[in-house]
Amino acid sequence: MNKSRRALVSAALAATAFPAMPATASYLRAVAFDGIALFDPRPVEAMARETLGDRTAAFMALWRARQFEYTWLRTVMNRYADFAQVTADSLRFAEKTLGVNLGDLVRDRLVRAFFDLRAWPDVKPVLEELRRLGYSTAIMSNFTEAMLRNALHSSGIEGLVDATLSTDRVQVFKPDARAYATVPAALSLAREQICFVAFAGWDVSGARSFGHPVYWANRLGAMNEELGLQADFVAKDLTALPGFVQAWSTKV
Repeated sequence: MNKSRRALVSAALAATAFPAMPATASYLRAVAFDGIALFDPRPVEAMARETLGDRTAAFMALWRARQFEYTWLRTVMNRYADFAQVTADSLRFAEKTLGVNLGDLVRDRLVRAFFDLRAWPDVKPVLEELRRLGYSTAIMSNFTEAMLRNALHSSGIEGLVDATLSTDRVQVFKPDARAYATVPAALSLAREQICFVAFAGWDVSGARSFGHPVYWANRLGAMNEELGLQADFVAKDLTALPGFVQAWSTKV
């Protein structure tokens, strides 16, 4: 990390008050990220706006909702299809529901956009700091393996992530425990030793239920889900993450 980036991270950590950690806290050895905690999906909406104009907000809300509902339904029904297929299916549902006909070229372009995501601006400096501090890193995402590897390459952070794990490996989507379990298996660590970084509130609940300490990168200011589970720390981005994992790693 260059000096200016390190200074920004250090200043943010110095100004951050972390919660008292439980007496049973384990030393953290690794950090696992949800895909969207690392990669910015907003260009997909910008692309849709070129065709849909003022109908974009309603279309994107329905598309996103069905996208994740289909992952959960397919898991429950034991009818797995990868995230690219789910994305295409939910896109067609949104079109039909709202009476929109995007056409084959636009439809394909929107689905392919998920193969061309880039990292949020804070990602690389935080990954570099975690590497400097000695923490292993992983991605555990509903995205396909190709989506994740393309995003890592395009963002120039391939060497900063130790394990890239798609739900394709276990043929079930998060928040199924079998998806989260791929991270401890890949890193040869206990779940309590891995901090999970979530983007969505439902993923916070899934990871906490599985047994991970959870840092919520709540970039969009979402409300906490009413599922009886909360993140151990909530922030608007990843800047405070290195300090959080260090604070958690101090055994009482």
